[in-house]
Amino acid sequence: MIDLNKKTYTFHVHGMHCNACVLLIESELSNYPGVISVKAKLNSRSVEITGNFGHKTEGEIAKLLSVPIEDNGYTLSLEKQIDSKNWSDFKIAIPIALALAALFVLLQKLGIVNLVSGENVGFGTAFLIGIVASLSTCMAVVGGLLLSMSATFVKVGDKIKPQLLFHLGRLISFFVLGGVIGTLGAVFTLNISATFVLNLIIGMVMLILGINLLDTFHLAKKFQLGVPKFISKHTLDISKWNHSITPLLVGVVTFFMPCGFTQSMQIYTLSTGSFLAGGLTMFSFALGTLPVLALISFSSFSIKNSSKSGIFFKSAGLIVIMFALFNLINALVVIGIIPPIFNF
Repeated sequence: MIDLNKKTYTFHVHGMHCNACVLLIESELSNYPGVISVKAKLNSRSVEITGNFGHKTEGEIAKLLSVPIEDNGYTLSLEKQIDSKNWSDFKIAIPIALALAALFVLLQKLGIVNLVSGENVGFGTAFLIGIVASLSTCMAVVGGLLLSMSATFVKVGDKIKPQLLFHLGRLISFFVLGGVIGTLGAVFTLNISATFVLNLIIGMVMLILGINLLDTFHLAKKFQLGVPKFISKHTLDISKWNHSITPLLVGVVTFFMPCGFTQSMQIYTLSTGSFLAGGLTMFSFALGTLPVLALISFSSFSIKNSSKSGIFFKSAGLIVIMFALFNLINALVVIGIIPPIFNF
């Protein structure tokens, strides 16, 4: 039977930053009563919704559908989001980024961490990248996934066990799957040219990620990598299951969420050529994300909604861009195009 009241609406989405945002918005809205289909678009930061909402106006529908996604920092509007560059944030972000870069070089001198390069990413470096990732817009979506799963189990009075299973599943899967990727790298031995290409890819992924974190050059969003949508969508669907092993599975499948930090570390892990090195690298990265994700587990914490979020993201973006440039320069050094520039 044809639904004569079915209509299609297009709303602008405030707070959308990455491919993971697209998946989370589509997942949350598709389960809302009256909604038939949802298609979110990152490039235009909009969402197309088909459904039956009776005699409500577009403005009323926008407010109604903002409810299920507002906890994750998104709202729907009839007006296009005005890009607020907030260039003044750089006055604070640049000194913070430079200070952290100096600290990183100091830690490098002390042998605690290694700069991100295709030749060697120390476990300390992977851990620090995990900390930055856990506060980024991409990992905020993983936090949203965690909150969504938690809400499902809170309804039946189970609060602690699901959280522990989620984090356990995440740590175990990052070690095992990271090891699998490292093993694949051992099967396909990389020559100098292949190593150069791999380093170049790592550098470009991180560069695009850093530029997107600045939230000032929105054209870069078009070049952001993403995991195949059907894989990530099933990740979100699993979080809605009310089964004892669901939290463990959700933790496992976060390995496949479209987070640029995770993807850049996965690409690097391929170059380790070792199950143990690859596994420990991804485990260290996941361990770095643990403190903030654990905090999210037991609160509604999200730096994305903080008044200082612009300063943080710009600082994080600048740091990631520095990592990317180090990696790109090192790639050129490895191939012999330029002489070594940095002696640390």
